Amino acid sequence: MKVLVVILPFIIAIALGRVIIPYILFISYRKRLFDPLDLRKSHHQITPRLGGVAFAPVQSCLFILSVVILYKVNFVALGINTAEIFPMFTLLLCGMVILFLVGLADDLVGVSYRWKFMVQIFVAALFPLSGLWINDLYGILFITYLPIWAGVPLTIFAVVLIINAVNLIDGIDGLCSGLIMVGCLFLGVLFTWYDAWLHALFAFITAGVLVSFFYFNVFGAFKRRRRIFMGDTGSLTLGYSIAFLSISFAMNNEDIKPFSEGAIVTAFSALIVPVFDVSRVLFVRWRDKQPLFKADRNHLHHKFLRSGMSHHNAMISILLLALFFCLFNFFAVQYISNNVVVLCDVLLWVAFLLTWNMIEYRKKRVRAQKIQFLND
Repeated sequence: MKVLVVILPFIIAIALGRVIIPYILFISYRKRLFDPLDLRKSHHQITPRLGGVAFAPVQSCLFILSVVILYKVNFVALGINTAEIFPMFTLLLCGMVILFLVGLADDLVGVSYRWKFMVQIFVAALFPLSGLWINDLYGILFITYLPIWAGVPLTIFAVVLIINAVNLIDGIDGLCSGLIMVGCLFLGVLFTWYDAWLHALFAFITAGVLVSFFYFNVFGAFKRRRRIFMGDTGSLTLGYSIAFLSISFAMNNEDIKPFSEGAIVTAFSALIVPVFDVSRVLFVRWRDKQPLFKADRNHLHHKFLRSGMSHHNAMISILLLALFFCLFNFFAVQYISNNVVVLCDVLLWVAFLLTWNMIEYRKKRVRAQKIQFLND
């Protein structure tokens, strides 16, 4: 019966998203608020990009309402240190409001990347201010406890990296929302297992609203005027949300959950694909002496599309890859050290990229041979 604490808000979040997103679609078409078309984009039709407007309000309002009801009804014994946990969620919601406003401004009129980057650093600093920061590496690089002077900058860097990784991977239908949905469900189940009900509640509410958006984003293309993108309003707040959940699970703090030696590896498993991908893209840009923040078509989903895969197949393949890392890391940390698991993650990622580069090269060579044959 305790699972109803997270299942009911999850269902309500799906229903709210199903109600709110059609209104956003209606307003977007009335006011002609569309995603601009250019050669880099994978879509070729005008599409609204304000779907992310539904995320933060549903997450915040439904979470607060659910917490109040939980305290009044006392359905489950939360058993939390209120003075320790509540500041974390309070500043989480403050940061989400700030990113929501910045993302909305960017979707409507545009905001320079410099300003967005400064705002990201500010909201990332709210986590350590609330008492949430990476204070233990659990033996990774043979480091355990992290002093505050090292943990706080690492936390801010991690949050900014995650926000940008999530934002940059939002390139094809269903990819960004699907990845965060997988991550939230994965972490939500783990938080539920450890009786960390407030974190599980937030994770399942986030996943719930994404279920509705995923439907309109992926399957809306088959219905007239039903397709919508999340825009920066959605990707920024989603990146912040999954960063909060991951760092909360990784933090060595018994007020959040019991101690677990594989916590940090498990916590960031769902983010391996977007973080590794954006790290690879930035390295390639640096190596080729290109601007680091210049948009290109070198992300993982672009490589899948160039190999001949359809948008849906590319999206599903990447989601399965993310799910594989989640399950692999969850079970691996039970038997082998964190250092070995991290090394396995890196080697698997490199092997996957090298294999896919070979496939992409062969496809390209076959296409070139066909063109040459036709020209001859």
